[in-house]
Amino acid sequence: MDNAYPYQPAGLAARDRGHVLFAKTMGYVAATTGLFALGAYLGRNLPGWLAFVAYLASFAALIGMQFTVRRSRQQTVALLMVFGLLMGVAVAPTLVYYASTDPQALWQAGAATALFVAGFGAAGYATRRDLTALARICFWALVALLGFGILLIFVNIPNGALIYSVLGLVIFAGFIMFDFQRVRRSSDVDSAPLLAASIFLDVLNVFLFFLRIFRGGNR
Repeated sequence: MDNAYPYQPAGLAARDRGHVLFAKTMGYVAATTGLFALGAYLGRNLPGWLAFVAYLASFAALIGMQFTVRRSRQQTVALLMVFGLLMGVAVAPTLVYYASTDPQALWQAGAATALFVAGFGAAGYATRRDLTALARICFWALVALLGFGILLIFVNIPNGALIYSVLGLVIFAGFIMFDFQRVRRSSDVDSAPLLAASIFLDVLNVFLFFLRIFRGGNR
């Protein structure tokens, strides 16, 4: 039987594609997070140098996604899953350290990350203001933060680690808002894996910043 309503307004069609994109992106984020957890479990007893190799390989997979996104969605999704698994292996030594020295910090950081991402993600998804300029500011702020982190290696600054983590959270709050706005504004379903990778990295960095904060607070 023919569809009684074959015509669908352009605005409604775009909205439907946006909903599909959001669902796919969040599904990919969840799957990547699950593989990250698996990688962290598999890499819990690996030496540090292998974790570093996994870290480099994970970003190689991330770069590879840039080349496959327009050619093959299956390959892009596969690389995203590999990225999540390898990133879990890379972060495993850090998680093992916190689990052995301050396991409470892991739970606190996880809960805080969930609330943080939900709050700023919702704000970014709902806002009508273009956040592109904010993303550029956050990028250069992140570059400056990396320089500050290098400085902390050589210079003892009072509460330097706490300052570093708080600034990192401020920067990634901006990134989270921008990335969730991209999910709302885009209607290209093929971009879902790349958007998921970006959001996953936001979540991971926020989690690691909170780990440092709660680790210091529980001493």
